[in-house]
Amino acid sequence: MPEKHIKKKLVLKEQVKKTISKIMITIIIFLVGMIIVKKEPNSKVFLKQNIYEKSVKFTKIKEVYNKYFGNILSLDKITYKETPVFNENLIYKEKKTYKDGVELTVEEGYMIPNLNNGIVVYIGEKEEYGPTIIIEQENGIDVFYSNIIFDGIKLYDYIEKGEYIGRAKTTKMYLIFQKDGEVLDYKNYI
Repeated sequence: MPEKHIKKKLVLKEQVKKTISKIMITIIIFLVGMIIVKKEPNSKVFLKQNIYEKSVKFTKIKEVYNKYFGNILSLDKITYKETPVFNENLIYKEKKTYKDGVELTVEEGYMIPNLNNGIVVYIGEKEEYGPTIIIEQENGIDVFYSNIIFDGIKLYDYIEKGEYIGRAKTTKMYLIFQKDGEVLDYKNYI
């Protein structure tokens, strides 16, 4: 076998070992957490208050995990060609300030792209805005997409920048940008 092929094989073998180690550490941490919750009644209350009743910041979890364990997979070393079916930028005819965010005038049935990589943390109805999806972006900013029709998006889906998230319900859609509960100026993000 050529030396180059042997080196590639050794590097791949090392990556597989590291990935398996990271998965095993994650499983161990999860199991220890479950044992503590089962044995300690106070930890169950703490878990309920901080996980179920408060909004979980997935960007913080990712930062801590990457700090101590690194990425689960080294995707930067894997090369592949991807052809997205839908990868667009946000296009609108008019924008104006509306309550805590911005009202955009779009074409009826407009296919809405995601503004930045993130995780879907809310799908539901907001009284003043209509059907809403909230995506927590990797930069920690929560983006509210409102007055839209959801098409196949599920809670905790990872959505990449430019990926399709739904259609405009009418010719108006609303965006709100928040970080740590504070409303941000939309002009910095669209």
